[in-house]
Amino acid sequence: MAEGVKPRVKVPKSVSAGETITIKTLISHQMESGQRKDSDGNVIPRSIINRFVVDFNGENVIDVTLEPAISTNPYFEFEATVPEAGEFHFTWYDDDGSVYETVQEVAVN
Repeated sequence: MAEGVKPRVKVPKSVSAGETITIKTLISHQMESGQRKDSDGNVIPRSIINRFVVDFNGENVIDVTLEPAISTNPYFEFEATVPEAGEFHFTWYDDDGSVYETVQEVAVN
């Protein structure tokens, strides 16, 4: 597991039914491409977030495959329509098999 990995998301706490909202996510991760060498000349192993998935009440909202050219601390901003109250489930998958998850609830007013 990469050290210091911290997912952060920004989702409105309450919305109107059918409203389109903007969701912002950031995950603190070094995103090592596997092409650099350390001070001893050894290749630093690849370590990237390779997939990002968001579901709302069990239905997929976004599913992104990331490649080594993605910068450190990947940031995503996207829109989603909220038909009802529920939960956004955010999942980041790491090359080393680690999975980072967080959940945000949304109420409908």
